[in-house]
Amino acid sequence: MPHTHDMVVRNGTVVDGTGSSPFASDVAINDGKITAVGQVSGSGSEEIDAKGCIVTPGFVDIHTHYDGQAIWDQHLAPSAWHGVTSVVMGNCGVGFAPCRADDRTKLVELMEGVEDIPGAVMHEGLDWRWESFAEYLIALESHRRDIDVCALLPHAAVRVFVMGDRAIRHEAATADDIAQMRTITQQAIEAGAFGFSTSRTVSHKSLKGDYTPTLRAHEDELTGIAMGMADAGAGFLEIVSDWNAPDPETEFAMLRRIIERSGRTAVFSLTQRHDRTTFWQDLLRLAKEAVDDGLSIRPVVAPRPIGILLGLQGSQNPFSGTPTYKKIAGLAVAERAAAMRDPEVRRQILSEDPIAGSTFPLINRISYDQMYRFGTPPCYEPAAEDSITAMAAREGRSAAEVAYDIVIEDEGRNFIYAPLVNYASHDMSTPEAMLADRNAIMGLGDGGAHVGFIIDAGFPTWLMSYWGRERQRFELPEIIRRLTSDTAAAAGLGDRGKIAVGLKADLNIIDWDKVAFGRPYVAADLPAGGRRLLQGADGYRATIVSGQTIYRDGQATGALPGQLVRGQRAAA
Repeated sequence: MPHTHDMVVRNGTVVDGTGSSPFASDVAINDGKITAVGQVSGSGSEEIDAKGCIVTPGFVDIHTHYDGQAIWDQHLAPSAWHGVTSVVMGNCGVGFAPCRADDRTKLVELMEGVEDIPGAVMHEGLDWRWESFAEYLIALESHRRDIDVCALLPHAAVRVFVMGDRAIRHEAATADDIAQMRTITQQAIEAGAFGFSTSRTVSHKSLKGDYTPTLRAHEDELTGIAMGMADAGAGFLEIVSDWNAPDPETEFAMLRRIIERSGRTAVFSLTQRHDRTTFWQDLLRLAKEAVDDGLSIRPVVAPRPIGILLGLQGSQNPFSGTPTYKKIAGLAVAERAAAMRDPEVRRQILSEDPIAGSTFPLINRISYDQMYRFGTPPCYEPAAEDSITAMAAREGRSAAEVAYDIVIEDEGRNFIYAPLVNYASHDMSTPEAMLADRNAIMGLGDGGAHVGFIIDAGFPTWLMSYWGRERQRFELPEIIRRLTSDTAAAAGLGDRGKIAVGLKADLNIIDWDKVAFGRPYVAADLPAGGRRLLQGADGYRATIVSGQTIYRDGQATGALPGQLVRGQRAAA
């Protein structure tokens, strides 16, 4: 007999993404959409037994940087390994379109500095079959991949396209410049961009050390761009800021005026800086006040500290800036560790200044007080007494000596963990408080970026395993809602994020008791032999995109149903 359905997922516990209580149910799929939820009669061409597992919508991640990887790679790992089926990329104001041929190197150097993607990787991996943003979308559309991608228009690219070197010099945009940016934005939104992103943080620098071209953009420029979205009738603004121009209230008031005038929505990155430990609370309050007044301005938060992994495998370690280390930096990891065990090399490196010669923009924001042995399994919640400074005091050695010995252990495969934000109190209280705010959006995993020293794209797995199963701080339905319908709604993806008839058939089948993350490792699988940090996950029995199983027990099936999503869409 012919099959009634393309696929039936049977006997699972459905957590539908709305925040409602789980329920026992089958799910039927036809033509890439959910066609039945309940007891399903008739057979499927593919049947999946989900007994003992939860069945969730596919996860939606609104803050990634797959702008280049979506061109050269069919698999958007590591996000896809952690249940993510739709991503929004082009955040932080950086990206590759629009771009004139003469400006390609400028955008590559900016992406290399801001997002730690090696320039050689981008030069080899990008085919540059575009100049306009619309042409970039066509290029994205021509490539097959496992999950769906949505693209934001990046401010830095637009500013350089319109202003050339004046943008790099941070000159104020003229009225004509702003008019051009407004038109470009409108055209990009009409072509399928989901919104516009910008950066106002001094942490974002090019490879040469230049601040991002958007750092000092004036309110009239940002307003003009937002009005371009208003002209198109769609799109949201994504912003990263230091919130100190001159204070959070003043900067937020500017953002609020822009949203009031344009009628659009906004999301902003929210973290606790260790040098300003309480201002994030002000921003939560200001965002809530805006929502209470009918404006959609929402913070995007991380479920744990955002931290860097320092080691010989990655792009940075505490000694990367020293002259002696630079002489051996080209050796293989094990050979480098062996060289560093030489007493004379050790003496030289430890006697040299690691900061003066560093090209790492964050080097001045970390200290041995906030560095810890990472360990196996990975420890993301170290105690204050486990810091390298504390270890050194107990052992009667310098902190640099302790750090040196850690990075050369295990033939150089060890890591030092250095939380950059959200860990001033040496516990998870700050991420917990941020997540507890219903206006906050879960995100900031930065999939596709920081390939040499940060691997946070597994945030969905962390949210489930740590806050859900281990701590039981947030109920399962709420956790899944935060990963699905909430993020989908914030992005404008009304056709997904819930398990309901008529919606897109993006699903995860998850063994809740086994959800876990593995030890980070380095793979040399980028174009031009580039290396990147990766981290796998356990517990994902299957991930389904548009009714096709793309991963089964962590292994790719070969199915590539992922598409470029053009533009926001209302709820089905």
